[in-house]
Amino acid sequence: MANAVGMIEVFGLVAAFVAADAGCKAGNVTIETFDKNKPANADALPVPLIVMVKFRGSVSDVRAAVEAAEEAANQLTGVISKHVIPSPETDTEKMLKLSGLDTQ
Repeated sequence: MANAVGMIEVFGLVAAFVAADAGCKAGNVTIETFDKNKPANADALPVPLIVMVKFRGSVSDVRAAVEAAEEAANQLTGVISKHVIPSPETDTEKMLKLSGLDTQ
């Protein structure tokens, strides 16, 4: 059975690092490679870059991580969305590996 995944989208890379740090301290989780998106209306946003942080672990740890990450990111630039998938399907797992960041 796959680990649960928690995803949270925040405004900006600094908020993503702060959210990731808070989430890792709140639960026994690991983080996967960040993902980024620069939407068409980027100039109208608080920060012109949206970053997704993905946590992996047990359902309860992932939920704790996402909640802590949300609280931390809201103290900076804000949160766009968040969601926890308790048991991702195989095809969903493949999509979770995609990243818009250059990982070289």
